Amino acid sequence: MNRYHLTFGCDGSTLAGTLDTAPGTSGLLIVTGGNEVRAGAFSGQAALARSIAQAGFPVFRFDRRGVGDSEGEDRGFRASRKDILAAIEAFRAMLPAMNRMIAFGNCDAASALMLMRGDLCDGLVLSNPWTIEQDDGALPADVIRSRYASKLKDPRELVRLVTGKIDLGKLARGIVRSVGPAPKVTTLAQDMAAGLDASTKPYRFLLAQNDRTAQVFRESFPLDPDADVRVCENASHAYVEPHARDWLKVELLAALRGK
Repeated sequence: MNRYHLTFGCDGSTLAGTLDTAPGTSGLLIVTGGNEVRAGAFSGQAALARSIAQAGFPVFRFDRRGVGDSEGEDRGFRASRKDILAAIEAFRAMLPAMNRMIAFGNCDAASALMLMRGDLCDGLVLSNPWTIEQDDGALPADVIRSRYASKLKDPRELVRLVTGKIDLGKLARGIVRSVGPAPKVTTLAQDMAAGLDASTKPYRFLLAQNDRTAQVFRESFPLDPDADVRVCENASHAYVEPHARDWLKVELLAALRGK
């Protein structure tokens, strides 16, 4: 396995990418979420790419326009279609023997892949998709109910309640929110669903159990009853926990192997 840093073109701008080589004919494209550079938070995506390549599959990461080492203006994930398509074309051009390419994105990178219908990909792995139009920090009502139900089963929490160590005002506000209506399907979620509906590419969802973005997605996205949804227990948004990192690697390898 070797790692190469390279550049490729996108709509008049020069983008930076990193290729981890491997002998496999199925490859993984990692699409970065938010404004993170292609290495990921604390180099998490770089470590993931190395691990996947060591298992035999080439991996390509890139910075979209205006992010990291890439030129141009950052117009956000909703306008990243051209960047992703340019990265796919560069990846395939560098590895002509690659006959299958899976795209993986976490958070709004997953949303971007859905909005672009997975064009030029052979499959999608969509992790904790971002569906929030306006972020007010609130959790869905059923998530709040679930949290309170768990607390009521915990003797330590009951002791805190009777000894006055729980903010009753905060508790009351939480109870009010817990009986609220289900979150509305946002325009963003509708556009993402339309993208999937228009795509013929196989896809699966990966959700981190403790992640608010994933929780909102499950409550607000018009999910197909037959959709392949896999949940990592006690995992946070970026799968930083050791068991979550291992779980994510296993799921990505399964997708690359067509399982």
